[in-house]
Amino acid sequence: MLAHARALLTSSPAGRTAYLDVDLHDVEKILASDELAETIDLSEPVVLSLVAILHFFPDDQDPYGIVRRLLEAVPAGSHLVVTHATADHTPSMAQMIDAYHSRGIAAQARSADELARFFEGLDMVEPGIQLVNRWRPDPGTPTEMIVPAYGGVGRKN
Repeated sequence: MLAHARALLTSSPAGRTAYLDVDLHDVEKILASDELAETIDLSEPVVLSLVAILHFFPDDQDPYGIVRRLLEAVPAGSHLVVTHATADHTPSMAQMIDAYHSRGIAAQARSADELARFFEGLDMVEPGIQLVNRWRPDPGTPTEMIVPAYGGVGRKN
């Protein structure tokens, strides 16, 4: 993965990119990294994008603490974007989580209320926490189907 990232991620005058080979559990290493300091100006608002990752952090791995610590490091005006697997509307996601567990992979589906905890202290961007295909859908996007994942965006003040 690292070799692939280095080959694809290049910087230009329009913007910079970096790849950090660090486990998300090690927030302090991420925040202290040269790659972060050289790429992102944390004195300006940023977007913390945690898309399809937090469901691999069961509660015993303190995902709420990880997100809280990352949010502490970013300034007011920054946004948190989260998508997360849920079993609220379909049993198939619970079966998928069981399949992960049977292969030794940590995973946990969360309810809308559990997802809301990641956004505590933030102002939610409308329409709040929704199934991902119902969060500001483009015209013509089918919204009647159940996609077993929630999404939300919050703004730090």
